[in-house]
Amino acid sequence: MKRDVLTFLLFLVLAACIWYGHAMNSVRNTRVPVLIQYTGKPSAIALGEQGLPDTVMIEVRDAGSRLNSYHKETLRLTIDLRSYIHGEKGLIHVPSDALRRSISDILQGTSRLIETQPEEITCPYFTEQEKTVPIVSRCDIQPAAEYQLVETPTLSRTRLKIFGQDKTLQQIDTIYTEAQTFDQLCDTSALRVALVIPRGVRAEVDSLDLTVVTERFTEKKFIVPIRVTGVPEGRRIRLFPHEVEVTVRVGMAHFNEVQPTDVHATCHYSPEREDKLDVELSYKNRYITAAWVYPGVVEFLMEQ
Repeated sequence: MKRDVLTFLLFLVLAACIWYGHAMNSVRNTRVPVLIQYTGKPSAIALGEQGLPDTVMIEVRDAGSRLNSYHKETLRLTIDLRSYIHGEKGLIHVPSDALRRSISDILQGTSRLIETQPEEITCPYFTEQEKTVPIVSRCDIQPAAEYQLVETPTLSRTRLKIFGQDKTLQQIDTIYTEAQTFDQLCDTSALRVALVIPRGVRAEVDSLDLTVVTERFTEKKFIVPIRVTGVPEGRRIRLFPHEVEVTVRVGMAHFNEVQPTDVHATCHYSPEREDKLDVELSYKNRYITAAWVYPGVVEFLMEQ
């Protein structure tokens, strides 16, 4: 009994192999999709509500082995619209013979195109008004702990062309990004942010790249003298203390490029202040991103 079952399975596998070999060599028809990419459309040209189809279904006749390759790898066709757009408005019309010829060019030499669906491509078009507006980011950027921004985050473009009716465009002065929060950023980050495109308006692109550069920071301390301004002529002020400790935040890559002379501590004398003055800090070194002073208030004594 067991031997009979094994014999049956052997002949079943053999029959399946013979059938598969016959199927791969026999000529037959199959239907496959063709993805279409359109190029050459001017930015100001808008398409009718239906738009252009992104897929055409075709029926192809060939040997089974060749037809099988069409199901494994999607066919792609590029149509240049510059040959079909003339004037400010009209009808894009890719006739059946041109469409069949283009599709036949991407088929294998032994394949025969039987049918395309749709047989031709048509779509009305018209020209919209154009306006260029600035782009403003609404992204909240939060570096990771012990990191700081090296520079202001930058969008891949600062201005954008938008298209629509003149009345609608007149009401738009700025295009904003979506309000998004990006946190825990370190080193250089390339982020994709969406644009908020008002209703009734079409834009060149609907998203942009946002580049954020951060670096690890550290702190550096100095002891600097205090300079006093506003002292009446002929008088002298003695400060207690006359020096303060300054702490600055600086990127680790530029630690050695920040020196005590880059920071200035100043007190401005005012007759209303009887015995204490506030200490103000100033710095011009672009690598310093923040600074603190201690003490922030000093005592003084006016001398003749």
